[in-house]
Amino acid sequence: MNTMRQVVVTSSEDIRVVEVPRPAPPGAGQVLVASRLVGICGTDVHAAAGHHPFIDRPYRPGHEVVGVVEQVGDGVTDLAAGDRVVLEPNLTCGECRQCRDGRYNICRKLAVFGCQTPGGMGDVFVVARDRLHRIPDGMSDELAALVEPLATPVHAVRRAGVRAGSRVAVLGAGPIGLLVLVAAKRGAEVVVVTDVLPEKLDRARRLGADEALRADAPDLVERAAAVLKGADVVFDCVAAAGSMAQAVELVDKGGTVMVVGIAPGPTSIPLHLVQDREISVIGSLMYVREDVEQAIALLSSGAVAADELVTAVYPLDRAAEAFAASADPQQVKVLVSVGDPA
Repeated sequence: MNTMRQVVVTSSEDIRVVEVPRPAPPGAGQVLVASRLVGICGTDVHAAAGHHPFIDRPYRPGHEVVGVVEQVGDGVTDLAAGDRVVLEPNLTCGECRQCRDGRYNICRKLAVFGCQTPGGMGDVFVVARDRLHRIPDGMSDELAALVEPLATPVHAVRRAGVRAGSRVAVLGAGPIGLLVLVAAKRGAEVVVVTDVLPEKLDRARRLGADEALRADAPDLVERAAAVLKGADVVFDCVAAAGSMAQAVELVDKGGTVMVVGIAPGPTSIPLHLVQDREISVIGSLMYVREDVEQAIALLSSGAVAADELVTAVYPLDRAAEAFAASADPQQVKVLVSVGDPA
């Protein structure tokens, strides 16, 4: 076949599966991958609605991809047809100072596969070999679909300096917040999670939160302080004016507020408290190879069951329904199963 199926997102109300030309065979150092499962994340939902600051519509999604190698190009000797892989979607120049320093997640020319380029929510795609990670034997495709979304929290936790004995608060119990919880529990002594939905707080408790509190409770700061005795790190996975103010209130003097959520635009920060309490406010973007490898190891260790976070799976021809489901706060991780074309 010279064509294949691929999802195109023009708006939240216009998401279609279209026929597009099949990519050419992989060149030197490249790999042709058949997609199996593709995750939809908050980035996709925001982009579909036109609210993502760095993704233009229409776009072809698919940056959280589990697939199978179909063909390798010249020079690729460590992968073969039939190998299962997960995608690391950051596309970098390799030449700027950030890339040379190993921080290619903030490459000056950074693009993301499935955001600024056509993605993997279709039958097949071609990428460079170094954008793929082999899936360990025994790891299900559903669990492997959590590798990419977990890598972002792993990077944020590492960047924030969470270590044994750290006291941590996580604002927001959506997919990223819950995975920050999973990543932080490796070393933190206490982790408190906040959200406005009781169902999300229940899930946070099942995933190991020491306390899960209503974010809209008038005494939130006092209740969290009683458990944390001062938070060393607060992860803002909401990134709104209200959550940033809460984060600054919750963090201990000399502590760190780590911004993980994507703000839709400029957000106010109580700078008088940041200055007076010597609070560090820093951001975290995506991940590097080390973080992806740690995410694979963490999932392989049994840190979380796939069915606790994967709440719905839709076939490719129902991608529009999958996007709608992903916008539902009751869902955690929604996947699209590509399968074989009819």
